[in-house]
Amino acid sequence: MYIETMKIQRGEVKTYKEIGDNIGSKGYRAVGNALNKNPIPIIIPCHRVIGSNMKLTGFNGGINLKKRNTH
Repeated sequence: MYIETMKIQRGEVKTYKEIGDNIGSKGYRAVGNALNKNPIPIIIPCHRVIGSNMKLTGFNGGINLKKRNTH
């Protein structure tokens, strides 16, 4: 999953569902929980992953930081 997240380019976002689908998992909440524990967010850009409703959802660094880094 981290490898899939690392493929997200600057200025691009993916949903937790897209990440899950790409790794063959229907556990979208598990994807979110794992990304929440991301030990190296500078390398693994979990802030570029959003909810299926295209809204910003949980981020260990806070929604304001996620908002600033996804635009």
